[in-house]
Amino acid sequence: MEQPTNGAEPADEAEGAVEALDRPLPEGVRRRVIALVSDAFGGLTVGELPSQLRQYARFTPTRRAKFAGNAMAAALESEPVFRRRIGERIAQAQPELAATLEAGAPPAAADPVDVAAAAYVLRPAGWVKLVEAAGEEVQRADAERADEETRRELERLREELVQARSQTKSETERLRAELDAARKEAESLQRKLRSALSEVKRSEAALRRGGAEADTVRAEAAVQISAAESDSRRLKARLSEAEASLEASRRAAREGRSVEDMRLRLLLDTVLDAAQGLRRELALPPSSIRPADSVEAVEPGRMSPKDIAARALSETDPALLDQLLALPQAHLIVDGYNVTKTGYPQMPLEKQRLRLLGGLSVLAAQTGAEMTCVFDGAELAAPVLLAPPRGVRVLFSKAGVTADELIRQLARAEPPGRPVVVVSTDREVADGVAKAGARPVASALLLKRLSRV
Repeated sequence: MEQPTNGAEPADEAEGAVEALDRPLPEGVRRRVIALVSDAFGGLTVGELPSQLRQYARFTPTRRAKFAGNAMAAALESEPVFRRRIGERIAQAQPELAATLEAGAPPAAADPVDVAAAAYVLRPAGWVKLVEAAGEEVQRADAERADEETRRELERLREELVQARSQTKSETERLRAELDAARKEAESLQRKLRSALSEVKRSEAALRRGGAEADTVRAEAAVQISAAESDSRRLKARLSEAEASLEASRRAAREGRSVEDMRLRLLLDTVLDAAQGLRRELALPPSSIRPADSVEAVEPGRMSPKDIAARALSETDPALLDQLLALPQAHLIVDGYNVTKTGYPQMPLEKQRLRLLGGLSVLAAQTGAEMTCVFDGAELAAPVLLAPPRGVRVLFSKAGVTADELIRQLARAEPPGRPVVVVSTDREVADGVAKAGARPVASALLLKRLSRV
């Protein structure tokens, strides 16, 4: 198809300036215009399309009308060349309608909406009147259709009203009959009710007489039962007191013997180990005294107080902990979370416990000392599943008891004279165990010692 000359475009623009709609297209005409443009759209090449419509070139007419309707309407109004090309496609598809529109006499049998849509695209002389006439025809047809629907709806409502009145009348008669029957039945029930009430009154009187007699019998039985229960309670109370006293006596004797035996045996082992260690430390000869010991002479190798002071260890020297654990029957009690949160607080609690217990197990194997690690279990929702390592006793405090209090209880449970070392930075714990005779040391000292393990 040849491109229109430059002289044709001004003519179209001048013609459009002479004839223009002074109101929006009727909705029905607008939809038909978009449908015509969408059908004729496919006959154009991509180069013949406006730039804003080229992206819809491969759409089907239905999808093109749905997604590009507004864009096509705007291009039809603002692009005369595009409108002329669409008009040519419509003239080819509907030559009779296009010819009659050009002649100014559209066919009377044609749909006014189709006529108005074609006139809007082709823009023959007088097209504005055709579009306005089509809009008025559509409005008139819509009004007639609405009147017809209203009339049919009114007829339907009248029929429903007649049916409802008929049903209401029959329902009213049925309800009246049921009401009469209910009244008669109510009168009969009232007569029966009066007869039943008189019978109930006679029964109640007899029941009251029987109840009074039963109350008298129950009162006498209650007095006898109360006396018997009182005697039984006194006997049970005496029996319970006797059993509790006997069990308490047995338990006290049994526990007293077991606890005292354990404490004495532990103290005895401590004294024996201390004596053996002192004998080894002093290198005492097997015999307590020899004849040569009575001869006075100068003894070599005696240390002066200055030399003894030089051997004193610092409170932060890990060797101090080694010397304390080397004492006979030494018992090391560790405030678990106090140590872990001092040394590696960034780790989860489970990994803190495992790391500390692993170090204590190695230390127990090296020193042979008894070791107890205490963790605070008062806030735990459930018991901790943990396999204690060899040589380390692991304890969690019970609900309502803190780990500090459990450590003080452990220190107080030891017999006087046994070397007990408590590791904690908590001042209250250190003061409490010191009163019980234990030796407190800082958590940093144990961490330094475990770093050498």
